[in-house]
Amino acid sequence: MKLFRFGEISNEKTGVILSNGKKIDVSAFGEDYNENFFVTNGIERLEKWLEINAENCSEVSDNTRLASCVARPSKIICIGLNYAKHAVESGAAIPSEPVVFFKATTALCGPNDDVVIPKNSVKTDWEVELAFVIGKKASYVEKEDALNYIAGYCLHNDYSEREFQLERGGQWVKGKSCDTFAPIGPFLATADEVGDPQNLRLWLKVNDEMLQDSNTNDMIFDIPTILSYLSQFMTLLPGDVISTGTPAGVGLGLKPPRYLKAGDFVELGIENLGTQKQTAVAYK
Repeated sequence: MKLFRFGEISNEKTGVILSNGKKIDVSAFGEDYNENFFVTNGIERLEKWLEINAENCSEVSDNTRLASCVARPSKIICIGLNYAKHAVESGAAIPSEPVVFFKATTALCGPNDDVVIPKNSVKTDWEVELAFVIGKKASYVEKEDALNYIAGYCLHNDYSEREFQLERGGQWVKGKSCDTFAPIGPFLATADEVGDPQNLRLWLKVNDEMLQDSNTNDMIFDIPTILSYLSQFMTLLPGDVISTGTPAGVGLGLKPPRYLKAGDFVELGIENLGTQKQTAVAYK
């Protein structure tokens, strides 16, 4: 199943992409894609609801704004330096344990919304990433059981302001949490739609120039390891978004480094998880 959300900001509705590619409005189901939806087996209940009601659901136009594919979660947790080649380009040692940081949930936005370059920013950077969404409460999960806690997978652009991140006191969260810095979607895909999540091509272009082009098989810590590791330190709640790191090709790693300016456009995608496109605009 592929779940998406659409409509104007603060008035988003829920949708499903059918197997034939048709996008339908399922807001009559009466639930947003949030913690309560996932904790109450919402995906299974929605599948059964669609068996009866799908033909009565209206179609969603391709011109409609897409929102983040999940409603605001309790947490957005990210893994840093999790691709071997990206660690090398960053001049960092290969981590012995996952590097963990948070993104403020207010950074969440739609997959094709503008990315706003923050006030006083000169180093806004891009990062294509595979994210997964927690499907049930997870605490002290064994690695062997970890995949059973995942509701689905989605595309995330982990925008980062490098000066805020690295030169303003050493707290990464400041460079990761600006408004519009977490476009997620266009849809959440259940595992059966994705294939092997450790063997997916992911890519990103800036102004039509391919800068990131890699595969999730370059991850240092795989998805079961990440989920199990995080669950040793905190409870993961249904709907939480975990982003698994970015491959080589970020602006910080270019020689010389290169960052976004107003008018630039960024396109990115992951195999089986769709694409995004953002235009950079100046803060007003």
